[in-house]
Amino acid sequence: MLPTSARLLRLLSLLQQRREWHGADLAKRLEVDPRTLRRDMDKLRALGYAVHASAGHGGGYALGSGPSMPPVLLDDDEAVTLSVALHAASGLVGNLEPAARSLLQKLGQMLPARLRDRATAIQAVTVSLHSMAPLADAASLTLIAAACRDHRRLRFEYASHEGAITSRVVEPCSLARLGHRWYLVAWDVERTAWRSFRVDRIRSPESTGSTFEPSEPPGGTAAYIQQAIAIAPFEHRIRLRLQGSFAELSACIPAWCGVLEAETETTCILTTGADSTLGVASLAIMTGVEAELLDDPPIAAELAAIAARFARAMRA
Repeated sequence: MLPTSARLLRLLSLLQQRREWHGADLAKRLEVDPRTLRRDMDKLRALGYAVHASAGHGGGYALGSGPSMPPVLLDDDEAVTLSVALHAASGLVGNLEPAARSLLQKLGQMLPARLRDRATAIQAVTVSLHSMAPLADAASLTLIAAACRDHRRLRFEYASHEGAITSRVVEPCSLARLGHRWYLVAWDVERTAWRSFRVDRIRSPESTGSTFEPSEPPGGTAAYIQQAIAIAPFEHRIRLRLQGSFAELSACIPAWCGVLEAETETTCILTTGADSTLGVASLAIMTGVEAELLDDPPIAAELAAIAARFARAMRA
């Protein structure tokens, strides 16, 4: 039999691996009798772990949540994954870096050398190029996420691209992340329409306390947010016919480029947008395939001028 302290750590690790354990299985794993197992469970409860027991034939044990945060045991891969994920996440959410740095320091002190080398390899050779794009605040992000999950209305101030501030009351549906930016998809109560909101432009969000019946935009949240992010906010919108199957093109064209739809087995239509003519031209070039401009948009002449300029540069 293992010493008591080692056995308790082993027991705690097993409880964290499954939602529920039969008592007989746990006792067999630990090589103890049922009476010793019950005493060990009482010791874990005394340390702050919420261990629930079910009686009767086939009764078992389950580790639940309690009033305090007890220690969490991690295996090798979980510890390394946590370190790498914390380093990456600190650059995606605002005001998260101090807490992530503190947690990484604690984790680094406890990791054995063989794991520390794995966990810190990325940090050791990565140069942080801080983006000028504003990041969503961690506190706002978690509050909005909870409102989406619990179907509770939100009230907040929203800053437009031009800086105008408006008051909104919404029924939040879901969050979406594209690069460094987070977006909230929600039903705008006063405007009676679906809207997408950049989370970094949301000011002072708060729950109104009232609930609502969950719903989602027509066609689904994913399609709506792609349309809202890739096309709707921009001044210029175009459609391109691209040569290639949907499977081929969807594998190489990022979602933020626009909405890609199959036209035939060998062609697709990309609906996209940008704030400048040069931005539209850049998107067409980035597809990497033959593209045909459809609908003769007002900026067609400007695009032709850009193409001619590039042609002259190549000849030179």
